[in-house]
Amino acid sequence: MLCCYADELKEGFFPWIDQVAPTLVPLLKFYFHEEVRKASVSAMPELLRSAKLAVEKGLASGRDESYVKQLSDYIIPALVEALHKEPEVEICASMLDSLNECAELAGQLLSEGQVRSIVDELKHVITASSTRKRERSERTKAEDFDADEGDLLKEENEQEEEVFNQVGDCLGTLIKTFKASFLPFFEEISIYVTAMLGKDKTPEERRIAICIFDDVAEQCQETALKYYDTYVPFLLEACNDESSDVRQAAVYGIGVCAEFGGSVFRPLVGEALSRLNNVIRHPNAQHSDNVMAYDNAVSALGKICQFHRNSIDAAQVVPSWLSCLPIKGDLIEAKLVHEQLCLMVERSDGELLGPNNQYLPKIVSVFAEVLCAGNDLATEQTASRMVNLLRQLQQTLPPAVLASTWSALHPQQQLALQSVLST
Repeated sequence: MLCCYADELKEGFFPWIDQVAPTLVPLLKFYFHEEVRKASVSAMPELLRSAKLAVEKGLASGRDESYVKQLSDYIIPALVEALHKEPEVEICASMLDSLNECAELAGQLLSEGQVRSIVDELKHVITASSTRKRERSERTKAEDFDADEGDLLKEENEQEEEVFNQVGDCLGTLIKTFKASFLPFFEEISIYVTAMLGKDKTPEERRIAICIFDDVAEQCQETALKYYDTYVPFLLEACNDESSDVRQAAVYGIGVCAEFGGSVFRPLVGEALSRLNNVIRHPNAQHSDNVMAYDNAVSALGKICQFHRNSIDAAQVVPSWLSCLPIKGDLIEAKLVHEQLCLMVERSDGELLGPNNQYLPKIVSVFAEVLCAGNDLATEQTASRMVNLLRQLQQTLPPAVLASTWSALHPQQQLALQSVLST
C-alpha cells in the first residue's frame, strides 16, 4: 500500500496529505521491517511535492506557501532524526536522497534551524561512514577472511559510496539554495570535506569533495575566494588523478575559479594551463572514458583565455583552445563553450580572428560543425548568434578572405552554411 503512495502522490493527492502524513512519517523508524521504512522514505518528498504543486496550481483550498513550510517543518526533522538512528547503510543512502529532494522542494522555506540540523547530521553521516569503512578494512586483514566475505565487503563499500554521493548532493542543494549565506555552515563542514580529498580515500570520495568545492566557488563567487588557498591546490593535483571522474570534477573547478577568481586566481594561471594541457593532450584524451574530462578541460582553457587574457601568451593559448573546438562529449558543457566562443568573437574587435584573420577558417569551421549538429551542440539562441556573426563577416571581410575561408570547409559544411545563410 505504501509503495503505491510513492507513485501516486501528485497534486491531486493533496486532500489526503493531512491524513496520510501522520501515518507515514512515524514509519521512518519502523525497525521491524526494512521494506516499510523504504516505502515511507520514498513517500516523503512525494508528500511535499504534492502539497507544493497543489498550492502553486491553486488547488489547495485557500492554503498558501505557509502550508508547504508547515509540512516541510514536519517531514524534514523526522527524516533527519530517522537518518541518525538508521542501522542499514542502503536505507541511509535512500534517506539522504529523500532528504535532498525535500530540501530542494522546500528551498528558501528551510529555516536556519533546519539547515543546522541537516548539516550536523551530514557530519555524523560522514564520520559514521568513515568509521564503518575503516572497520571493514581491518576485517580484510584477519586470518579467517575469505572470498565470500570479500564479496560482501565489496557490496557494503559500494553502498557506502552511495552514502557519500548523497551527502555531496545534499550539500550541493544547500549551497545552490542559500549561496553565500550558507558559508558559515560550510566553514564547519569544510574539515570533513578536505579529509575526503586524502590520497587514502576512494576516487568517488575525492570526486564528491571536489564537486562540493566547485559548487561553493560557482554559487558564492567572490565570497568563496578565501577558500582558494585550501582547495585549488587539490584541484590542480587532481588533474592528474587516475580516475577520469575526478579529473573531470577538477578541471571543471579550475574553469569556475578562472571565471570568478579574478586576481586571486591570476598567480595560478600558469600552473592551471600546464595541468589542463596534460589532460587535453593526453593520447587517450578523447576516448569515451576520458572525453568528459577532456571537454571540461577545454572549457576551462577557454575561460582562462576569456578572463585572464593579459596573464597568458594569447598568441599561443587562444589557437590551442580553438584547435580543440567543437567539443561533443559533454553536451551541457558544449552548449556553454560554443556560446562562449560567440561572445569572444563579438567582443574581440577582430582580435580573436588573429593576425591577417588566420584563425577565421577554424572559427567558421567550428560554427559550421555546430550548426550541422542541430540542437545537440548549441542552444537555439547560440545557433542564431553564429548565423548573425557569419552574416556580419560576409559584409565586413574582403571577398578574397571569405573565398579562402570558404574553400577550407568540407563540402557538407559549405552546403550547410549556404542553406543557413540563405534563409
